[in-house]
Amino acid sequence: MRSDKLDKLRENIDRLDGQILELINQRLELARKIGREKAKKGLATLNNARESLVLQHLNEINPGPLTQTALQLIFKEIMAAARELQSQHKVAFLGPEASFTHLAALGHFGGETIMQPQNSVAEVFQAVLQEKCHYGIVPVENSIEGAVNHTLDLFYTSDLKICAERYQKISHDLLTVSGLPLNSIKTVFSHAQAFAQCRQWLQDNLPGAILTECGSTAEAARRVAGQRGQSAAIAGAAAAELYNLKPSAEKIEDLPGNTTRFLVLGKEDSPPSGKDKTSILFVTPHLPGALHQVLTPMADYGINMVKLESRPVRNEKWSYFFIADFIGHREDEQVAKMIKATKEICLYMKVLGSYPQG
Repeated sequence: MRSDKLDKLRENIDRLDGQILELINQRLELARKIGREKAKKGLATLNNARESLVLQHLNEINPGPLTQTALQLIFKEIMAAARELQSQHKVAFLGPEASFTHLAALGHFGGETIMQPQNSVAEVFQAVLQEKCHYGIVPVENSIEGAVNHTLDLFYTSDLKICAERYQKISHDLLTVSGLPLNSIKTVFSHAQAFAQCRQWLQDNLPGAILTECGSTAEAARRVAGQRGQSAAIAGAAAAELYNLKPSAEKIEDLPGNTTRFLVLGKEDSPPSGKDKTSILFVTPHLPGALHQVLTPMADYGINMVKLESRPVRNEKWSYFFIADFIGHREDEQVAKMIKATKEICLYMKVLGSYPQG
């Protein structure tokens, strides 16, 4: 009797799987037609605002038991397959494979997209600027260590736009070829940000180890995998799996909830989604109270600023530029008025992009 009931349940699953497959193919055919219409109008294949709205709607109508995380994963892959039917996309990321930037790229674009690893954040910018890739993705800030300054500096000279953001949870393991005990480890490889995020753990557990910086955590894992010495890498579980490394210690980040914010770069930003963020870059006049004066229009027009960073301008001593993030889209009436008023005050200002909130 139990076997008959189990068989019946499995038959129902098989029937539903067939229906799901048929519906997915119907959706992809509609996406193909949309792609043709976009091509006629010269529109970009990727529309972050539209995809964000679709996911928001699905989250709102989802009765469960499908979790929000699983829903996002499933529909991101369906959307990626739809984009590939319309036009095959290439995405530049800070490599190699299994870096946290790679994981963020897969999470945002889906596994069907062609991923092109780059050796540095600057190379990601160049790959998109030179149209070798349609989009790029770069880290911009971490919840523990703050801004990734090199990324901010590149925005000063680049004409690329921010068209999306993604928040990626980060967890670091200490990886070795054979799971070495801590007292055998003499050298640790990793990215500078990873070292900073694990600073206290390293001081407490490996105070005498030599710390050697690499371009990414995945690169560190790759270097350790090619050695048989007393070395370790600070990297994530994906890098451990890719390079067949074993954890000597797990979750060694100093603070739980470690999260990195990534930005998607393109030639155009995103249309309004109804839940957007805008980033601007500006240089203030060299006058007392200049920054206060520049930020006053935000208060006047009721704009909620959520972030402000300053960076020195290269080749100009004691000169700085600022990057501000605020809620709203550049096409929103109040935001447009604020941007116009701010631009009249600044020595230099440009809109880095408007994009759906991550």
